[in-house]
This record gives sequence, structure tokens and C-alpha cells, in this order.
Amino acid sequence: MMKKKNISASKASLVLFLCQMVSALDVPLDSKLLEELLQPPTIIQQSPKDYIVDPRENIVIQCEAKGKPPPSFSWTRNGTHFDIDKDALVTMKPNSGTLVVNIMNGGKAEAYEGVYQCTARNERGAAISNNIVIRPSRSPLWTKEKLEPNHVREGDSLVLHCRPPVGLPPPIIFWMDNAFQRLPQSERVSQGLNGDLYFSNVQPEDTREDYICYARFNHTQTIQQKQPISVKVFSMDSLNDTIAANLSDTDIYGAKPVTERQPVLLTPTGSTSTKVELRGNVLLLECIAAGLPTPVIRWIKEGGELPANRTFFENFKKTLKIIDVSEADSGNYKCIARNTLGSAHHVISVTVKAAPYWITAPRNLVLSPGEDGTLICRANGNPKPDITWLANGVPIAIAPEDPSRKVDGDTIIFSHVQERSSAVYQCNASNEYGYLLANAFVNVLAEPPRILTPANKLYQVIADSPALLDCAYFGSPKPEIEWFKGVKGSILRGNEYVFHDNGTLEIPVAQKDSTGTYTCVARNELGKIQNEVQLEVKDPTMIIKQPEYKVIQRYGQVSFECIIKHDPTLLPTVVWLKDNDELPDDERFLVGKDNLTIMNVTDKDDGTYTCVVNTTLDSVSASAVLTVVAAPPTPAIIYARPNPPFDLELTGQLERSIELSWVPGDENNSPITNFVIEFEDGLHEPGVWHYQTEVPGTQTTVQLKLSPYVNYSFRVIAVNEIGRSQPSEPSEQYLTKSANPDENPSNVQGIGSEPDNLVITWESLKGFQSNGPGLQYKVSWRQKDVDDEWTSVIVANVSKYIVSGTPTFVPYEIKVQALNDLGYAPEPLEVIGHSGEDLPMVAPGNVQVHVINSTLAKVHWDPVPPKTVRGHLQGYKVYYWKVQSLSRRNRRHVEKKILTFRGNKTFGMLPGLEPYSSYKLNVRVVNGKGEGPASPDKVFKTPEGVPSSPSFLKITNPTLDSLTLEWGSPTHPNGVLTSYILKFQPINNTHELGPLVEIRIPANESSLILKNLNYSTRYKFYFNAQTSVGSGSQITEEAVTIMDEAGILRPAVGAGKVQPLYPRIRNVTTAAAETYANISWEYEGPDHVNFYVEYGVAGSKEDWKKEIVNASRSFFVLKGLTPGTAYKVRVGAEGLSQGPGVRSSEDVFETGPAMASRQVDIATQGWFIGLMCAVALLILILLIVCFIRRNKGGKYPVKEKEDAHADPEIQPMKEDDGTFGEYSDAEDHKPLKKGSRTPSDRTVKKEDSDDSLVDYGEGVNGQFNEDGSFIGQYSGKKEKEPAEGNESSEAPSPVNAMNSFV
Repeated sequence: MMKKKNISASKASLVLFLCQMVSALDVPLDSKLLEELLQPPTIIQQSPKDYIVDPRENIVIQCEAKGKPPPSFSWTRNGTHFDIDKDALVTMKPNSGTLVVNIMNGGKAEAYEGVYQCTARNERGAAISNNIVIRPSRSPLWTKEKLEPNHVREGDSLVLHCRPPVGLPPPIIFWMDNAFQRLPQSERVSQGLNGDLYFSNVQPEDTREDYICYARFNHTQTIQQKQPISVKVFSMDSLNDTIAANLSDTDIYGAKPVTERQPVLLTPTGSTSTKVELRGNVLLLECIAAGLPTPVIRWIKEGGELPANRTFFENFKKTLKIIDVSEADSGNYKCIARNTLGSAHHVISVTVKAAPYWITAPRNLVLSPGEDGTLICRANGNPKPDITWLANGVPIAIAPEDPSRKVDGDTIIFSHVQERSSAVYQCNASNEYGYLLANAFVNVLAEPPRILTPANKLYQVIADSPALLDCAYFGSPKPEIEWFKGVKGSILRGNEYVFHDNGTLEIPVAQKDSTGTYTCVARNELGKIQNEVQLEVKDPTMIIKQPEYKVIQRYGQVSFECIIKHDPTLLPTVVWLKDNDELPDDERFLVGKDNLTIMNVTDKDDGTYTCVVNTTLDSVSASAVLTVVAAPPTPAIIYARPNPPFDLELTGQLERSIELSWVPGDENNSPITNFVIEFEDGLHEPGVWHYQTEVPGTQTTVQLKLSPYVNYSFRVIAVNEIGRSQPSEPSEQYLTKSANPDENPSNVQGIGSEPDNLVITWESLKGFQSNGPGLQYKVSWRQKDVDDEWTSVIVANVSKYIVSGTPTFVPYEIKVQALNDLGYAPEPLEVIGHSGEDLPMVAPGNVQVHVINSTLAKVHWDPVPPKTVRGHLQGYKVYYWKVQSLSRRNRRHVEKKILTFRGNKTFGMLPGLEPYSSYKLNVRVVNGKGEGPASPDKVFKTPEGVPSSPSFLKITNPTLDSLTLEWGSPTHPNGVLTSYILKFQPINNTHELGPLVEIRIPANESSLILKNLNYSTRYKFYFNAQTSVGSGSQITEEAVTIMDEAGILRPAVGAGKVQPLYPRIRNVTTAAAETYANISWEYEGPDHVNFYVEYGVAGSKEDWKKEIVNASRSFFVLKGLTPGTAYKVRVGAEGLSQGPGVRSSEDVFETGPAMASRQVDIATQGWFIGLMCAVALLILILLIVCFIRRNKGGKYPVKEKEDAHADPEIQPMKEDDGTFGEYSDAEDHKPLKKGSRTPSDRTVKKEDSDDSLVDYGEGVNGQFNEDGSFIGQYSGKKEKEPAEGNESSEAPSPVNAMNSFV
């Protein structure tokens, strides 16, 4: 049976393929074949539907098409024929339909605005382009307007309007100051979607005169500036000081301080609004509120959740952003602005409409004469689009008739086509939001089979690897492909071969006997053709003797072997590596045919050496480590490091060079191999020594190159085989003159940290590299592949500069040039960087899962378009999780697993799946910023597998001739259990096994009584479960029937029971109270064990707490528990003579709620009531004394204080603070005036009772003595709000005054 394998088609496309009732042919991309076959025109490139052009540059309207014979081109403009020969400024490119309008030679772009459409035509049909709307970009100037300064009170809200000029396309808005620095934004100050600048509340620091709105028109690379806006914020303190300076002492004045306000929405206005957005676009909703404190914005969707992975909050959560919206995102979105004083909300009703989008776009058909086929054009949208058909660019209703064609709505059915039926059909799907236009040709061809793979092509593979033999073919009708081995061999069939739809023969595991000639035969009704290819299977390359670990003494010799075995027809190459890099270029390393030898080994030779063997078909390697140790000392000679050089001298001083000489120190029996010269820059890095150069040990003079603006000191270090000497004493200092920088910063990079910026970094020059004072850097950048000028700034001696307002993830050309007070360094090299990445916009599509076996699946997906990645593509992540087991139907906690596939891979393997389970997965694209949205969840199921072993097997109730078996079902059935298999056999005294008996037990049984057994006999049992796939692993158990009662005494009660192989703890029960719980259990097993209880808070990941149980009791009391808390508990036993301890399963219990403690109401206590009465009495006495003094003609000192201070904020009998005024005679019996504190119903208002005598004490802590007398002097000014209006200065009655203060 031949096995077909479709590499690229998904299940959905396969169903569509069958529904189309066609045997449509795929034409291979073979250049020779394409030159010979007739083909109707196909549009391969065209300008966008909405084409905005730069009015300063030539207009290029693209229209490229292919076909055989090559097509001719024509254009329409605004629905009528466009004769390009009559316009000298318009030309058409040769062999192309692309138009070029020469604007740069005097043309005006506005004259060529309109709707253009291209037609490509040959003898087989005509294809048309989209309607291309040409519009020149516009960047108008700002309308001049007179801007008045904004005077705002501190704490009020403010909106600065931008109102940019209307451009095409719309400009990008941002606010800056006169120094071209971005204005800082926050939750309090932010820019709205319309460009206006909103202040939720203004603060004194907002005062400035340079609020400037900028509009950037990217298409024309221009920036327009609005006139600066002035804002002045005045505070209440400064206003009160100003008023006080201009009014007399007796004037009544006051200004309210900054008052807190509850939120009010600045935009949008009203309580509700509506918004319509198109499917696939980005939905932006905005709410900006005024208030003090600054309100916080929160978003919800009424009756639903905000879509996960597509929802983002911007502008300090004032903007809700939902990407890739669909009809499901329609609904009411509520924004809530809240601060400590209250909240405000607004509901935005969102309706998602949809321009037409393809469900099934028509596809080209290549048919044979007499065949049938269909063109299907299905699109969706909101509202649903209208489908219309055209033939060769003409509405099909008025096109020439074709008897083989029938139009049925969105489908054209072709029956018994002929060559004259060839044509290009256009499908137009349109609604009020847009249209889709697709060309699909019907090409009727009659072609005998052709094989495109070269004859006698040789394929070589290594044994045990797959072999792929190509047979690319074409023919009409579609040929059938057969493979043969040998010239006269039989047709290849069977599972050892895989036959692909493209004609390729795959041998999954090629063996030596697979070598030979393979013949591919292609045939259809017009003919037959065959082609032969050759396959050679080679032996694999192997290292039969690998290098081994070596320890060698210093100055010794070491050799590594690498003996290989390879196919005699392959030519191997052997390469040796040290630490995965090339061998040092040193004559001490000798590479032989089968070995590597290192002479005179030194410490530098330590490392890992790898032998790599390469052939044209495979590669193998093996490694070994070399460790170098010190050689044993020779007693006769003592080797040591050399003594340091001395007598350093500088001669021949020049601007860029100097000569240094020295006298070597003692060699200490080991010749000096070289001298190392170091320098110190006393001007920039005093105390830090840098490597300068080194010279051979026979040289004591060196000419040194110098850098400008460095204060040099030099020292010399001698080196021999033993090591380095101590440094010499420093030489005298030498200061070089300043000069321009010789070099520019290194490691220049451009990597954005945010989606709208570009962070340019570099490694700053060292101090001695500056060549002079005043080191700075000139940073330049421009967008790559855009005709733009360089933008440059000069920055201080730093290593970073941030460019703001860049497009997301676009390439930039960057250069950084050093300069100092004397001039610039040479022109720097340009590097390419990228602005900041943003999260990917779309999810991978067409996710398909191919289940390979019960534990392995392969997932495929289509790559996302590169433009939607919005960053460096790092790979794809596959999230997958088990939904449920198909055998148990019980759901469990979902544990998602993640696999990452690096790079632009479109498939991956999912290992470790559980058999007979339902899984879900989705795929996400990953860039440097993070993960994109997830693809829709894909459900797949794994087939059955073999079960695990039964969970337990117990043998009980032994009698003379029977045993009872009990078992538990497998923990992992991995499918539907079909039966259990029980095997058993007797064991005699010499441990010999008797005959094996097998019994099949139904899957729904859990126990079995075995009868007719021999008495006093030991039996061994083997037990396992089965599914339709096969048998699972087995468990074993042994048991003995009891002896004949005639031969021995009757056993004691319980003596005949079979002791279980493993003891167990079961029936754990709990009885919980508020702070303790009683735990009890049942135990089966050997005696003399030690019990313990473990417990912890349920759901917590903390370690279990352990309590030891005294003796062998079967209960325990847990104390010190928290009331109203859920706990987990388990019981264990340890100290068993055989095997490890055992533990029970977990049990969960909850302690009782805490009882409310008895509260004592202080207001009901006798001592408190008595104290309050005493305080009231003292206050009453105080008031009476005041009345007596006033009756004698004197004034209460409080009034004297008021008159002395003349503070306007202290008004007698103010309604809201309850301060004292003058008291009238108690015997006057005058009626209470307007200033009385107590209303007629003799109740005290809440706002009237807020103040007390505390307000008049020293500072803010006025006090009473124990007898109730008033302590401290009257404060001249209260920290209270100023009074509104004039109130009576009459004093309240004593009773009312007491009501106010008690």
C-alpha cells in the first residue's frame, strides 16, 4: 500500500480542494518550463490602493505582470482611458506597466490626482489592478492666531489646545519647550489623542511661557511649530498677601485656599458617547479627568472582560488600546476616574464594523481539455459585502458567452472546458468600508508529461539516515508517478517508502542494500516519460581511537591520538582545535596523520583539545583535556624570576615619540625572554599603569609612540620562563602637547529602549585618547533607506544619547565623532541601529497539529509577516496543556507547558504527552520586547497507549484451597481498559516454579476468589491490565494457603490472615475546634512502630510541620491553630523493620471561626459619665464668671486680644468656627441675634460643633487644667478657613455655648 505524505497542505485546504471538484495543476517554478507554457496575465506588483506621494518627487505608479506571451499594458484615469502618449510628462517603463510622472521637470503633483487602474492583456486574457487613488501629501502652515496668557488658580484644571493644521497624512503631535526638550508628562499632565495638553490640576511649577505644540509631517520630513503658550499659576498664599497689602485692617477679605475636588471628565464630555472602528484596526479610547488629588483612571467592559493579550494601557492608563479588534470587541466600555473625594465615569459604546476580508479568495486553475473545475470567491464583512464577477476586466453579464461557464453567486462552475475557455476572472467584494479585488485565471492546457529532475542525478547519503530522491514533474492532465528500483525492477510499495505529492521518493532509513538505480515514471493520457537517478549509501565516519586525558609536566612532550574509520570513497579531513578555536600558530604543535604532538609544553597549553573529522556527508569529533603541572625542581640549580630592571632613561623627546633605555636585572638562572613596557598617565589616571609594548630579552632600548596631551611615566618588567619580575622604578615624567583626537569612540550601537526612541551608546575615549582638553562627542543619525539629512547634536563627555519620537523598529544610520578644544577626530564609520521594539501585533496563523503517536505530536504554523513582528524575531513559543484524560473524564489543574523554537521555524515537536488525553495549544511570536498575541487555541487528542501497572494487589482470606485477590485500577489507564491478565504458579520448598496458569478477567472487576488450590502451598501471582493497544507493566505478589487442620493445631484468631506486603494507614478523621483539632486514624501492619502527624495551611507551599505521637496511640491533638483557617493533615509511621515508612493520604479540615471578644462601651461606664458632668459644670461656672465681669463694665480678655491683634480672620461669632465674642448682660434678656450658635430646635449642627477651645490654646494644643480652667493665652490667628459674610457680634447664651463645647 503506497503511503502519501502532503508536506504543505492543511486539512482545511484539502477539504476545499476536494469541494472544488478539480484536478488543478501546480506549475513548477522551472524557468525552461515557464518559457514554453502559455499563461494568462497575472498582476505581480502594484501600488497601494491609497497612494500618498511626495509632491516634490516624481510619481511612480507600479503595475507589473507576468504571462506567456508577455502582456501589454493600458491605463484608465477616473474611469476613462488614459492616453499616456498625449502627455509629455508621463512615460511607461519598457516591458512593464509602471507609469512615471516627471514632476521634477516642471510638473505639478496636484494635476495628477485621481483614480488609476492598470490592465495587463495577452491572447489568453486580461488582468486588472486595484483602483489606485493618487493624492499628493500636504503639510500646511499653522494658522496665525493671537494667544492670550493663561492665568490659572493653583489646583484648577487647564487644557492647552494645539489645533494643528490639517495635513495629508495627519501629523504627529508633541509638546516641547524653547530648548527643544520634551515637556514632562505624568498622571497629572498628559497629551490627549487630539494633541491637546491636559492638566488635571495645575501646580506652581507649571508656570512657564514656552508651551509649544509641534506637528511633524513625516511624509515630507517637515515640522511646523505653534506660537508659544504662556501659563501663569497663582497660589492662594501669594494672593492673600497681595490683598492684605492693599486693604485696611477693618476690611473683610479672604480667599479660599487650594480646595480638593472630586473628578470631572475633561474629555470625552457627557456621560456617554459612541465610536465605530473597523475590524483588524487598533481601537483607541481615551478618558482624561480633572480633580484634586489627581484622579486615577480605570477601564472595564460592561458585561464582559477586556480581551487578554490584546489590551494595552497607555498615557498613564488614560488611553485604552485594543489591537486587532474584531466584532466580538463591540460593546460598552466604561472609564472610571476616581480620587479620595469621589468618582466620575463615562460609557463609550463601541461598534466594530468590517471592510471585506477573504474567507476563500479565488485561485488560479490549470485544467486539461474536457475537465471540470470551479472558482470560489467568498468574503465576509460588516455589513456583508456584495460579490460581483468580471471576465477579462469586463462585467461578466456583458462579457462574451462561454458555454462551459456557469455563474452561481460566489462560485463559477466550469464543465468540459476547452482551450478557448482560458480567461482571467476578477472577483470584487465590496461594502461601504472598502473592497477586495482578486484576479484568478483559468488556463486550459494539454501537455504530455515532463520530468524536470536532471537525468542520472547522483544522491549520496550516510547509512541509517533518510534519503530523498527527487522527481519534479509537470503535465496536463496531472500525471501519475510510479517508482521502480533498477531498470526492470518491480514497482516500489510498502511502509519502508514514503511517496510525496511532489513526486519525491523518501527512504526513511537508508541501508547499504538501498544503493542502486531508481526509475521514476510519469504518465497521463497524452504520453509517458521516465527518468533514472542513482543512490549511493556510504558507511558512517567513526573515531575508533579517541584522544585521552593527559597530565604532563612543564617543558615535556605530549601526544593525542585520533584514529578514524571511514567509507573508502569519501575523503576525510582532520582538524584539531584548542578550546573550540584554531590551534596556536606555533611550531611546537605538530599535526600528524593520526595524532597531535605538542613539544616543550608550557602553562599556556592547558585546555581542551578536539579532533574534528569532516567528510562531504558527515562530521564526528572527540575531545580530551590537557593539564600542565610544574616540573620537579633540580637540586643543583635554583631558578627564579628575574630581578627588576633599573636606571631608566628618556632621550630623543618628540611630540609623538620618545626613546626609553634601561639596564636589565639579574636573570636568576633563567634567561630573560622579553621586557614589558608599561606607562602611567599622571594627568588623567594617576596611579593606573597600562600596557605599552614588549621587546625581546636581548633588547634594552625601545622607541615608543606617544599620544598628545598625556603626562607619561614609564616602567619596565622583565619576563623569563619562571615568571615576571617586579616593576622597575618609574622613569621621569614627560608631558606631550595637545592635538585633535586621533580616533573616535568604539562599540557604537543604536538600540531602542522604548517603541518610540533610539538609544545611541558608545564606549568613551580614555583620558589619554582625548589628545586635549574639552573632550565632547558629535552624535549624528538619520533613518536608513530614506532620503533624509543627518541630524546631529554635540554632547558632553558621556556615553549615551536618546533620540525620542522615532517610528517603531526602523533602521538608522549612526555615527559618533570625537572632538576637543582643538578640533574634530577623523570622519567616523557609520553603523546601523534600530529604534525600539514593540510587542508583535499578530499571532501565527494556520496552526495545525499532527499527532505522531500517543506521547508525541508535531505542530505547524504559518510565519507572521515580518512587518508585524516589530522587532528582532527571536522565535516562536508554543503553549500547550492537558485539558482532560479521555478515560477518566475528570479535569484537573491546568499546568501549561512552554516550548521555545528559535529563529523563523514553522514547526516543532511536542514530546512527553500523556496517552488518550485531550490537549490544547496556541502559538505566539517572540521578539526582543516580548511575546505577541496568542493564536486561537487548537485542540488535539492523543491515541491510546498501554496502561500503567494496577495501583495495588492484595491477597486476603486464605483457606485450605482458596485465596481472595483484590486490586486497584491503574493510576494511568492511558486508554479504555479491556481486561486484566492474572498469571500464577506454585512455588515448592526449593523455590522451583510450577506450571503457569493464565486467567483473563473483565475490566470492570476489582476482586477474584481463586479456588481449587493446593493447601499449604505458596503461590506467585503476576497481574497486569490491558487496553486495545497492548498489555501494561505487571505487579507481582506471593501468598500461601493454610495447612490442613488435621495435621496441626487450630491457629490463633487472625493467624491465618495473609500479612499485607506493605502496612497502611487509613480512615484519617479530624474533629476541629477554634484553636485545636483531634486527629484519629486506623493502622494495619506490624507492631512497634512510631507514629507522627504532619500538618500545614491548605494551599500553602511551606514545609510540613511535624508532631511526634507518644507510644502507639491512634489519635493526637493538634494545638495552637489559627481560627477560621483550612489545614491539610496526614499521618505517618516510621521505624518499620522492613522497608521505608508509610504515610496516609492527605485530609483537609477547617478550624472554627474566632469568637468575638467582649467589648466594653466606655460611654456606659459610670466613671466616664461622672467626669463629663464635672467638665460641663466647670465650663458653666466659667461662662457665669464672664457674664459677671461684663456686667461690671469690663471686657473678657479674649475680646481684648482680638482688638489688639485686629486679625481679619478672627471675626466674632463666625458661623463656622464658634469663637467667642463679647457677652451681654445676663439680665438684659435680649433675644438671640443672627449670630446665635443654636438653632430653634435646640440641636447643634455637625459643622457648628467641629471647633473647640483647643483652637485657642498655645499653638495647636490648647489644654484644660484638672479643674476645667483654661490654660495658655489666646492665639491671635487660627488655622481655619476664612469666614464668608458678616455675622453678628452678639454672644450666644450660656446654655447654647455649653451645647457647642460639650
